[in-house]
Amino acid sequence: MNPEPEEELGPGAPRRRRRFLIGPILIALAIIAFKYFTAEEFTNPETGQTVRVSLSSEQEQALGLQSYQQVLRESQTVDSGPQHDMVLRVARRLIPLLDERSRRYEWSASLVKSDVPNAFCLPGGKIVVFTGILPITQNEAGLAAVMGHEIAHATARHGAQRIFQNELLQTAMSGMQGSLAELDPEQQRAILGVLGAGVQYGLVLPYGRDHENEADKMGLMYMARAGYDPEEALRFWLRMEEVGGANPPEWASTHPSHGTRIQRLRELMPAAMEQYRRAAAAR
Repeated sequence: MNPEPEEELGPGAPRRRRRFLIGPILIALAIIAFKYFTAEEFTNPETGQTVRVSLSSEQEQALGLQSYQQVLRESQTVDSGPQHDMVLRVARRLIPLLDERSRRYEWSASLVKSDVPNAFCLPGGKIVVFTGILPITQNEAGLAAVMGHEIAHATARHGAQRIFQNELLQTAMSGMQGSLAELDPEQQRAILGVLGAGVQYGLVLPYGRDHENEADKMGLMYMARAGYDPEEALRFWLRMEEVGGANPPEWASTHPSHGTRIQRLRELMPAAMEQYRRAAAAR
């Protein structure tokens, strides 16, 4: 059998085959396997699901504190008044009902003056609520729905999970890039572009939506156990749907659509109402 001709490099030059290199991707897979099996395991006390994270709890809390301090330096905080007191009151009702590990976080809650309708909870229990979301929450139970959701991101360690996922994906993409090194630059760009889109829409965005769904469920149970009517979570998201404006399609977003979120909350409502009735009976 005649050997394949090599690619022409110039006049009179021998031809060299351009081929896919298997070595770099095998090395990447070995690194991914090592990272996966040596990563810390974390079992969500609310769902029982075990996941892997790349940061220790101490590292995660240190990063959260650093980000929290930066937010406070760059923001105008509201340090007194009815809205400030309501944020602290909700936090004080929700946090004692968390699992033992999460209760050990050094929790803080701050109200920041901003028209943006937003709130978040950084790793390690640093809660930030923007005044812009309060007209939509409308009442304390509505705020509890928001804060319960954000607290769930911290107690489920979603940030550390995302960092771990990103590390594995970056390693895989680097290995693929090395395996394509001998192909034409145009071929490399085309293949990496398709792979990048597949990773983004097939893994990264659905992963984010899964975290949002999990935080919705956990937050709903948190507020119900704290004695807040879980129906207020539904009312809040219905109001968010009204004021939200145009949003990207669900498949192109890290968040579920308002309609999907509302439907899932309705499905979870019987279990949440049972928690709410138990809390009411215990008072």
